[in-house]
Parts: sequence; C-alpha cells; structure tokens
Amino acid sequence: MRWQGRQQSGNVEDRRGMGGMAVGGGIGGIVLLVLGLLFGGDFSNYVNVGNTQSSGQTADPKEDAKAQFVGVVLKDTEDVWNKVFQEQLNQDYPETKLVLFTNQVQSGCGGASAATGPFYCPLDSKVYIDLSFYEQLQSRFQAPGDFAMAYVVAHEVGHHVQNVLGISDKVQQEQGRLSKEEANALSVRLELQADFLAGVWAHHAQEMKNILEEGDIEEAMNAANAIGDDRLQMESQGYVVPDAFTHGTSKQRMYWFKKGYQTGDINQGDTFSSEQ
Repeated sequence: MRWQGRQQSGNVEDRRGMGGMAVGGGIGGIVLLVLGLLFGGDFSNYVNVGNTQSSGQTADPKEDAKAQFVGVVLKDTEDVWNKVFQEQLNQDYPETKLVLFTNQVQSGCGGASAATGPFYCPLDSKVYIDLSFYEQLQSRFQAPGDFAMAYVVAHEVGHHVQNVLGISDKVQQEQGRLSKEEANALSVRLELQADFLAGVWAHHAQEMKNILEEGDIEEAMNAANAIGDDRLQMESQGYVVPDAFTHGTSKQRMYWFKKGYQTGDINQGDTFSSEQ
C-alpha cells in the first residue's frame, strides 16, 4: 500500500503505555463483550475479567511506524466516507476516533485487553487497536502485509458506519424477538456487512488516491480467509460449530469484501437478506 509521506488523521488517541482493566477470552472475546452490551445478551461465560499492570514502555520505532500507518489509513477512511455519505446518502459523515493502546484499555464498553483484538465500541463511537495485533496477524494467522492491516482498520470503521446509519440499532431491536441462535446469526450478518464496507472503502480509496500496490487486495482477501470462524474453530478445536460463529466463514468474509471492492456502492451491502 502506498502510504509513506501521506497525511495522517487528527482523530487518533495515543494511549499506549497507559493501564486499565483487562478483559480476557482470546480472539473474539471482545466481540462477545460488545455484543452483550449492544444486544443485551449474556456472554459472561465467555469473558474473563481481571486487573493487569501496564508495561509502562514507550513504543519502539517499528511500532511508531505502524502507528503512523494506522493514522494514514484512518485518514483515508475519513476522506472516503465523507465522499460516499455525501454522494450516495446525501448526508454528513461523523468521523470516528481511533484509540491506540498497550495491553489493556478502558472503553465506553468497559475494559478490554490486547488479547481480544481490535474492536469498535458503539457506546463511545471509537475504534480500539493494540498494535501488537498485527504481529499476530502475520505470525499466528499467516496474513502478512500492510494492506491486511489496513483491512482490519477499515472493518472496524465499517462498524462505525453501521452505527451512524442506525443499522446496529435495528439489529439490536430485531434480536430481542429472536432465539439465541437466530440472534447470533444476525450478529454474523452485521460482521459480514462490515467486511463489505471495508471493500467499499478500498474501492474509493484507490479511485481517490491510487493507494494500491500489486498484491494488496490479495493480502486483504488472505486476512479475511485466515480469520473466518470456520477456519479458526477447526484450528482450535478440530470441528466447526456454525451456531457459535461471530464473524462468518472464510468464504463469506472474502465474498463480501470482494463485492464491496468491486462495486463501491454502499447500497449493495444487504448481507441480511443474502444467502452468501
């Protein structure tokens, strides 16, 4: 991705090195926590809460480079969504803030740890990222590349777009009338739509700024494939439980990101009525 020397967002809050309450539970744990807060479900059996100490260390140059990269990507999302909201929705786009943290952080949705991965909190409209996640993306999930990192940021900003448009609230209301399994299926559809919106961002960022280099879209697709629920469940427990999905299968995540990238049309992202 072409990003060096380009403008960073002014909406980055750097809290690296600060302490706070930690919430454990591994990859996807924070998703359960946020869904519990947003949709009223009881996910307490899946989340462990405890106090941890901040490392108190400052970022090294490599981490600072990642922070600068994230700032550039966030700026690109702002420029794209301001344009899309005006041209396709005829309304203003209220920008989100992105919080960088180390080990643990306090959000409007409660405490969270780095182990739970990047997340969006709808209660304070902020994206939270511990930059160590990108090492996991490369080493654990075998999804290297700067555009894989950009895809993760764009996915979380996609949740902000859903929040602004009232989609998250509609899903919450609908879930209150459904069984646990049906409500969880709606949560998956919400996540797939965030993948679609990440693709819409990539489409317009390329048109506006020519950000893509050879292999970038493949990096994003590889990341979407690597963190599909079916693949993660198979790797961790040797079998797949669809009712326990949180983000969708690898095939679904790749499909929706690709559709967003190919169309660039926010109106093409109805994941809720699609069979894909």
